[in-house]
Amino acid sequence: MPPTDGKEGEELRAENARLQALVAERTSDLQRLQAEYANYRKRVERDRALVRDRAVADALSALLPVLDDIGRARAHGELEGGFKQVAEALEAAVAKLGLVAFGDVGDPFDPTRHEALMHSYSDEVSQPTVVEVFAPGYTYAGLLVRPARVAVAEPTVALPEAPQGGSESPATSESPASGGEPNTQQPLSEGQET
Repeated sequence: MPPTDGKEGEELRAENARLQALVAERTSDLQRLQAEYANYRKRVERDRALVRDRAVADALSALLPVLDDIGRARAHGELEGGFKQVAEALEAAVAKLGLVAFGDVGDPFDPTRHEALMHSYSDEVSQPTVVEVFAPGYTYAGLLVRPARVAVAEPTVALPEAPQGGSESPATSESPASGGEPNTQQPLSEGQET
């Protein structure tokens, strides 16, 4: 190739630079398209798996009333003979598919996993706690199929007691909010008005 001097050489160098920039741009476009396609494939696979899991969870949820009936029959001692074997086979089949039961007495109450049907207060708990399970909850592949239906107890709130009898003087403690003056307020008794 003859030496490229002058105007013709400059034009060739400019054309070469333009073509190299075009190649770099097309390469960048191709890399971006490849990344988008890879992300698309991952998203489609994830969506496909989610749809499959949701379909199985929906099918399993149709069996929950049957599982509830089996549980009640077992609790009342009415599950015997051939029915017992059928019940155990059904329970084994749904467990093999991945249906997981949850909800036991003593579990901490979780409103995202438990449906509270009854509420009470108790001195025996330190946080909201399941004290009775009416129907177990179920999950499948991390999806909540049905919340556990439960009774919940919360800790009893200790209220300050009013002094007994008339011989005691009212409580006098200094209140920092009142500038150090004695605080003589007492809790209201039933029927007492302010």
